[in-house]
Amino acid sequence: MTLLADMLSTVFERRHAPWRGTRADDRPLPEQAADLIGARGEISGIALARNILDGYAGLDDDEKLAFFHHLAQEMAVDVGAVRAALADYEDGQTKASYRAFVQATEPPRQELIRRLNQVPGATHTLVQMRADLLRLGRQDDSLMALDLDFRHLFASWFNRGFLVLRPINWNSPATILEKIIAYEAVHAIHSWDDLRRRVEPPDRRCFAFFHPAMPDEPLIFVEVALTKGTPGSVQALLAEDREELDEAEADTAVFYSISNCQNGLAGISFGNSLIKQVAADLSIELPGVKTFITLSPIPGLMRWMQEAAPEQDLSDDAQMRALAAWYLTRAKRADDQPLDPVARFHLGNGASVHGVHAGADLSENGRAQSAGVMVNYLYDLSRVSQNHERFAATRYIAASSEIRSLASAGDKALA
Repeated sequence: MTLLADMLSTVFERRHAPWRGTRADDRPLPEQAADLIGARGEISGIALARNILDGYAGLDDDEKLAFFHHLAQEMAVDVGAVRAALADYEDGQTKASYRAFVQATEPPRQELIRRLNQVPGATHTLVQMRADLLRLGRQDDSLMALDLDFRHLFASWFNRGFLVLRPINWNSPATILEKIIAYEAVHAIHSWDDLRRRVEPPDRRCFAFFHPAMPDEPLIFVEVALTKGTPGSVQALLAEDREELDEAEADTAVFYSISNCQNGLAGISFGNSLIKQVAADLSIELPGVKTFITLSPIPGLMRWMQEAAPEQDLSDDAQMRALAAWYLTRAKRADDQPLDPVARFHLGNGASVHGVHAGADLSENGRAQSAGVMVNYLYDLSRVSQNHERFAATRYIAASSEIRSLASAGDKALA
């Protein structure tokens, strides 16, 4: 066993920590992990994997961090083996030389994660394990290298082909509804009555992606309002005393809240597929709905204004709309991507910047993020692919003529 594993074992033995397994095998987890990678029998491998997961579940944060360091340092790629395999592959590109090269470039910890996933229910545990890794190790380059292995595997395990789209309504299981309340990240759901107003009326919809290995855990969900015309206020959409609309009269589907539910799946993109699938399904269910649009926050606007336009009057609605349009279409990162994270998401999906509204989110969070300004991103199903390709190739931002005029007005405000 390696020096690091020896040290870890000694530390945890002294503390009587749950680093040791909780079942028949009570050896330190580093030893069990090494054995799991080399295990030949399926039944014995599953038992060992379960023991490791049980042991991990009992660790505190310091012990989890030590376990992650063990994986990062002792189960990394063998550079010497990679060089030798590459030399053989360059000498002759055969099936055997290619297989050897691929095997050499894959770190043992990837195979460990795969084998841990053989345990029934382990997928959710591994997602939570990655959430721990991101929470504890963001400042450590070696741990972020380990995270790339989790992300690589999750990108395959959670690809669109495995995801199941399910509607969420008032008749959905209470456990699912409780999670919708807990995971709502854009416009907080304050009570069961508040949730009911979002999922029960005929002019409201909610959809979530699930994975067969995590059937009771939503991965991401979107809340939709069916309206006549484009709304300019989220308060109006969520008002307790609003007048419900007959779904047959609706001409617009408004995606007003999109929430990722699993911290351990950060960076695994579901939103693109979710919005497009929901839009396609609604266009079939409700032929009268022709417009698919968001009412989205602008989370980076105030931060940007504090640097670029600190003297601007936040109470001037016309000025705020102009500055918001400028920010959404012209404020860029060093890689030429839009500065605003929500803009990057929707524009990367093929949407266009359609309209901005002052006084659209008067909540404490809305005022802090963007002085209450919100934006509509338009999903024109006939142009989504074209917009996506153009944005990916040239970073061109599709926008309405109104937005472009407002952005030009923003030039004057910033002069």
